[in-house]
Amino acid sequence: MTTAIVFPGMGPSRFADAGRFMLLNPYARKRLAVADEVLGYRVTERFRDGGADYSEYAQVAFLVNCLALADRAADRADEEPAACVGPSFGQKAAVAYAGSLSYEDTLRMTVAMARCEEEYFREHHKDVVTHSFTRLPEDRLKEALAELDADGEWYEFSGYLDDGFHLLSLRAGRLDRFKKRISELGGYSMYSMRPPVHAPAFAELRRTVEREVLSGLTVRAPRVPLVADQDGTVLDSAEGVRTMLLDTFDRPVDWRAVVDSLTGLGVTRLLFSGADNLFRRLDRTKRAFDVHSLTPKSAVAARS
Repeated sequence: MTTAIVFPGMGPSRFADAGRFMLLNPYARKRLAVADEVLGYRVTERFRDGGADYSEYAQVAFLVNCLALADRAADRADEEPAACVGPSFGQKAAVAYAGSLSYEDTLRMTVAMARCEEEYFREHHKDVVTHSFTRLPEDRLKEALAELDADGEWYEFSGYLDDGFHLLSLRAGRLDRFKKRISELGGYSMYSMRPPVHAPAFAELRRTVEREVLSGLTVRAPRVPLVADQDGTVLDSAEGVRTMLLDTFDRPVDWRAVVDSLTGLGVTRLLFSGADNLFRRLDRTKRAFDVHSLTPKSAVAARS
């Protein structure tokens, strides 16, 4: 059975869900010791006191936990995964795992990107959210979008996750009406993200990160095949990895393409390393792979 490791996108992250793992698990404590030294603060304390689900500290903690769980899995595995992928925020852990960035630089990059995003969305696109919805077939989706077009409403796709499952960025003022229309058409609204993500309108944020963050980091070719979450491209060069990291700001995620790419590589088993309530549950994922998951809670339950 050929395995790929998946570092999941980040959902709401709270100390109550992961704090015990971070404080007690030896793999997490080792990762945390480095993070504390590199960043100059106690990550667990900032994460505990930070409040916001997507704060800089929550993002660092999520990265630490994903990689610590991968360390734990590696010590128990008979062979290395044949490929890795990190949809959305999971890119950061994936590039560290694949050796394209050192762990230390990945920590610095995570913090710097979080600060760039916070500053950018404080001034730009303040009225935009990214909304996720499912159970909306293509013909009904076109109907909903046609109504937005007819009203002159701006929108851009931020993700293609599964059949009938999309992420769409649009004005917050139109969101309630759009959600109502989704329901009327037989679809189901899930959650809305603010700040928004992965839309072509955010090209200036991409340029800012390229100039202020990635220009100061050494990106290397991955040591294992790394699958880009925007289009499923299998990356084997430093430039490809660098482009993927920038594409995350202004190109939508396409999990459908990722699944196709992994199956093309002969992957039959996915190991999710980190808390995930989305990608491992998608019908497309479950049909194609034998799915396994490691989370802070499961690791604590296993007492290791």
